Amino acid sequence: MAKASSDRNTIDLFGTNRGRPRTRPITRKDQLKANKRIQREKEKSLGLKRVEMVLDEDTVKKLDMLCELSGVKRSDWLTMQIALAYNKAKKVSKAE
Repeated sequence: MAKASSDRNTIDLFGTNRGRPRTRPITRKDQLKANKRIQREKEKSLGLKRVEMVLDEDTVKKLDMLCELSGVKRSDWLTMQIALAYNKAKKVSKAE
């Protein structure tokens, strides 16, 4: 079976490279770093801010159960709870 140099459909029978050709010259690790940086910049431009929390396993299970019952993601559930607590505190402070 002969292979024409312009043929893009026939596999390279005589080449040493196997598998899918590389589409980007940078490594996977560098790709992930670049994509994460772009994601952080995009979130920042949308007015979002990252918050890190350390919770015990039992609390995380409870949080996941509450999120599943509500049908929302963790971040959305926490955002709703903070908004509810803020509104409640605001009402209490106005009543005084």
